[in-house]
Amino acid sequence: MTHAIAARFALAYGTFRFDVDLNLPGSGISALFGPSGSGKTTLLRCIAGLERPAQGYLSVNGKVWQDSARGLFLPTHRRALGYVFQQANLFPHLNVYRNVCFGLKRIGKRPADAGLDPTIELLGIGHLLERMPDRLSGGERQRVAIARALVLQPDILLMDEPLAALDFQRKQEILPYLTRLHQELDIPVLYVTHARQEVAKLADHLVVLHEGRVQAEGPLTETLSRLDLAQAEDQQAAMIWEGRIAAHERDYHLTRIDCAGIELSMPLIDAPVGTPVRVQIFARDVSVTLAAPHATSILNVLPATLTGMADSRNGQTVLHLTVGTLPLLAHITCKSRQLLNLQVGNSLYVQIKGTSLLN
Repeated sequence: MTHAIAARFALAYGTFRFDVDLNLPGSGISALFGPSGSGKTTLLRCIAGLERPAQGYLSVNGKVWQDSARGLFLPTHRRALGYVFQQANLFPHLNVYRNVCFGLKRIGKRPADAGLDPTIELLGIGHLLERMPDRLSGGERQRVAIARALVLQPDILLMDEPLAALDFQRKQEILPYLTRLHQELDIPVLYVTHARQEVAKLADHLVVLHEGRVQAEGPLTETLSRLDLAQAEDQQAAMIWEGRIAAHERDYHLTRIDCAGIELSMPLIDAPVGTPVRVQIFARDVSVTLAAPHATSILNVLPATLTGMADSRNGQTVLHLTVGTLPLLAHITCKSRQLLNLQVGNSLYVQIKGTSLLN
């Protein structure tokens, strides 16, 4: 399959050993997630050619950029990539327009030939073009930095914690533009973060790194639902369901969402029927019953199958459930599991006490 990224690297820094073997989708956003020191930035630097491990192989949608077995190594300036860092690193003596266009001379393109206008529109920076960097907010500077990377029309976009240096308000300012990148770009994006909410909002594919190794990787919902990962026990453990607005019940201020044939009721959403949405369901907001409840104030009560469970060390059991074809996690007490005599394969009903809209 040529429409993919194959990345295999092995290197060492003192006692730190970095050894990964990945096959990632050739489009969409792949989030690289893990604690500080897990190797997220090292992986980006290897892909960018800023590190040259003794053992390395990299192909991006059929183009081989590195193969140590054949002595092949494209230097960074010959790799068709865009790189966005934590800090925007804009040239202080150039206005926004000249910052965005700075790299075009190196690749021999004029702004008109580089898709400049669509990029400016995508990032919403048209009104900023004459401003100097010192007159931009943190979120605006990052949007300019992303535009500078995209205008080069790269084969891959690397983003190294682009929101880490921003306060909460600036993060909320830029997240809608990152969501637009997710929806409109047809190139792969590798997005480094240690923030769960950024993963939930943006990622299609998830790579979990730990101490220089790949602990898990796969489609977002599949990886988030794995009981063998510590993330499933966390208080912030959640599942992400993709869906579309099916109908509005305006008299009740509710909107019905269709997620792969499963219908959820949510507070009224100001968007037309058919709009794609991404819904987050925290495991702490899911309870289970053996029979359909006959009188409950909870609107989202759905049949489910218990497909896995694991006890944690704090008296909690994590349930892996399947609702239609969709995975779902629930946190209950070990005592509740025993009282209900839960067994894998049980048919249950889940009560979803809360949902949140991510986009």
